Amino acid sequence: GGEQSGFINDIGFETYQKILNEAIQELKENEFKDLYNQDEDQIREYVKEVQIDTDFEILFPDDYISSIAERLSLYKELSELETEDEIRSFEMKLIDRFGDLPLEAVDLLNSVRLKWVARTLGLERVILKQKRMVGYFLADQQSDFFQSPFFTRILTYVQQNPKTSVMKEKQTKKGLRLLITFIRIDSIDKALQTLQQI
Repeated sequence: GGEQSGFINDIGFETYQKILNEAIQELKENEFKDLYNQDEDQIREYVKEVQIDTDFEILFPDDYISSIAERLSLYKELSELETEDEIRSFEMKLIDRFGDLPLEAVDLLNSVRLKWVARTLGLERVILKQKRMVGYFLADQQSDFFQSPFFTRILTYVQQNPKTSVMKEKQTKKGLRLLITFIRIDSIDKALQTLQQI
């Protein structure tokens, strides 16, 4: 009714949709999991969104795309891409319209790819600073993710690469979190390659 549409107007339709989808997924996983048995073959999405915190410049520079409105429109379009084919098509469109991509724009596109890989690896947050990459695993330590093949692959990778990666728990404001740290990460591209190896 009126109250709900007022709520949507306050937070925006996309945010409302995201909150609603998360609530539905939570109900399917917990209260009604008997009714919604996941297919064995279906890849489960444990993380909905990945936050990247970095001191690398990942953006469309002013001297590459001068119009603020154009840049905002392209950021929005980029945030809606979901496949490698879509991102390649987007990249070709940029090159056709504005010329070769500067490093910051290449890093921006790779940061989207990095989010995709991080999401499949159960990382909710990735920090790229001081030649290190720190990934924060799901806050919910009871999540099925920690019994999944994805997590087993991560454990195997860390055991096989002890000189460049380490996994440990850390006390944060929001409680105990499991982290994975990689060293010698001096670019977005190197971060992406590292996560893709897992």
